[in-house]
Amino acid sequence: MTAETTGTTGAAETGSWQPGDHILWRYRSNGTDRVHICRPVTVVEDTPELLAAWMAPGTVCVKPVLSDGTPVHREPLATRYTKPRSTTLSRWFGTGVLKLARPGDPWSVWLFWENGWRFKNWYVNLEEPLRRWARGVDSEDHFLDISVHPDRSWEWRDEDEFAQAQQAGLMHTAQAERVRAAGRAAIELIDAWGSPFRDDWENWRPDPAWPVPELPADWDSGATRLRS
Repeated sequence: MTAETTGTTGAAETGSWQPGDHILWRYRSNGTDRVHICRPVTVVEDTPELLAAWMAPGTVCVKPVLSDGTPVHREPLATRYTKPRSTTLSRWFGTGVLKLARPGDPWSVWLFWENGWRFKNWYVNLEEPLRRWARGVDSEDHFLDISVHPDRSWEWRDEDEFAQAQQAGLMHTAQAERVRAAGRAAIELIDAWGSPFRDDWENWRPDPAWPVPELPADWDSGATRLRS
């Protein structure tokens, strides 16, 4: 049975989802209480130190689009964050993604593979620390990211989007400074090769018996603002 069918309020409070449980990994639209990204995932590990979750290939997810249906990444950067948006369903393409998050960290670390399980890279997604709820975790994306290569080199990603989000009023100066500071802290962790980078997650593999989690009809329920 999955977390969605058994009920996970206790798990949300104590940190005890079980391997194989299905939960929702969600992101709110910046500064609002509206969920605009929702990804059903399978719990790999849930301890006081780490939540690990697997998003399988072919998972039906919720993603943002412009109100006319235009994919967000195809809109010119100057108007990408000012035009009205909606959401749509989209099946995750390519290989799956392993997501790792430590309680309180203002980022999560994602692992990507090429076909045939050839490891591609780690991706540090700067975001609000995850907030647990009965059926999953919620966050808010901070636009700026870090890509970490197998040789342990790294590079900033999406700095143009980070700057444009500030210009569009989605992130005030003090918050942007906190995000940059979080990024520098993540880089210190990368340079020291601390957890989770040193923990051999790139050689992890999902249980082949795990089914692909389904997106529930009420995927946007229970939304509350993450910050003021």
